[in-house]
Amino acid sequence: MGESTEQREPRVIIVGGGFGGVATAKELNGLSADVGLVDKRNYHLFQPLLYQVATAALNPADIAAPIRRVFRHQKNVHVVMGEVEAVDLENRRITVKGEQVSYDYLVLAAGAADFYFGNDHWAKIAPGLKSIDDATEIRRRFLLAFEAAELETDDAARQAALTFVVVGAGPTGCELAGAMIEIAHEVIPADFRHVDTTTARVILMEGGPRVLPAMPEKNSADALRQLEDLGVEVRLNTRVTDMNEDGVFCGDEFVPTHNILWAAGVKGAPVGQTLGVELDRSGRIVVGPDLSIPGHPNVFVIGDQAAAKSAKTGKPVPGVAQGAMQGGAFVGKIIRQEIEAQQRGGQPPERNAFSYFDKGSMATIGRNRAVADVFGLKMQGFIAWVLWAAIHILFLISFRNKVLVSIGWLWTYIFTARGARLITGGREPRVKRPPKIG
Repeated sequence: MGESTEQREPRVIIVGGGFGGVATAKELNGLSADVGLVDKRNYHLFQPLLYQVATAALNPADIAAPIRRVFRHQKNVHVVMGEVEAVDLENRRITVKGEQVSYDYLVLAAGAADFYFGNDHWAKIAPGLKSIDDATEIRRRFLLAFEAAELETDDAARQAALTFVVVGAGPTGCELAGAMIEIAHEVIPADFRHVDTTTARVILMEGGPRVLPAMPEKNSADALRQLEDLGVEVRLNTRVTDMNEDGVFCGDEFVPTHNILWAAGVKGAPVGQTLGVELDRSGRIVVGPDLSIPGHPNVFVIGDQAAAKSAKTGKPVPGVAQGAMQGGAFVGKIIRQEIEAQQRGGQPPERNAFSYFDKGSMATIGRNRAVADVFGLKMQGFIAWVLWAAIHILFLISFRNKVLVSIGWLWTYIFTARGARLITGGREPRVKRPPKIG
């Protein structure tokens, strides 16, 4: 991506190899332009299935694919593994690994990070779920909790080890809670000799009045019923006020637990703070109708990093995969049209406003349990679960991923087993009073 004194093709830099970034790059296929895709990781991640890695149903490689392989046949794309440290809008440059690189068009699709509402010290206690590293850390903590309970002779410490608190009842929180209670109650009881894993508690805390608040009320009610049928303790209108290594504070109430997971809020990627432009309260970049930054028509923001509104409804574009992919395709078309017009010596067409097409939303609660709202049709239970599985397999980026996930799910469904129950890393079980040996 270094500079050259020779005449160069128009340069498009895409920051982020997620759904939005990949969709933008694919839309530019065949364009006579230099397309650089920059990501701090070398893989595209299917984030909606991260919770399945965290709960030992899938391996990390099942839901990720090397970005270079994704674009191996698209000759105008070159991939740079690195993190964008700053963006200079006035001089049209980004800084990567200390090197300044100029651009003609810039697409920011760097995603989002966990937002702890000003309590950033909670991050070490309650990890979120945004990356494979997060998922494997959650898996490690989850599985270690049962190992600790197996060794623990102190009753209170054992119960704290077997208490799992999930903060936030959006799709990620509901999916984590449902999977964890299923594993504890149905998958692993026969694997342990000295602890009854069916005594494990999973507590789902939500600050608002219902779970899955972005979905219709009927779906929320169905999800709540299915969670409670599984044994999840759902606490609505409950806000976490503090936490430490020993538990969670909800006002005056203290819940002893050694296992806290965060699914309560997100903020825009940190690179957005280097632009000096308007951000919303979640740190997302405020964009215009064409998804560009006001005053900088050659800089677009899409996906979780953008505070965008749909021209059709005036409602905020949700931070979901379909929003990022639609935004990426929309921005890619604008860039293609304008570069091609410039190369022909003509005038580019007037830009349209972005309209988000909501195909629906869904969330899985557990085996044969899910809720879905697709084109206004509301479903729950087994039918919704099958639809959820089919759609997620369909949108996996590679054939290999589709096959691996399908086989993994079939195995789990038939044998009620989780094949990825590996504890990696150097962390030891937390045991207050271990048993005497000998």
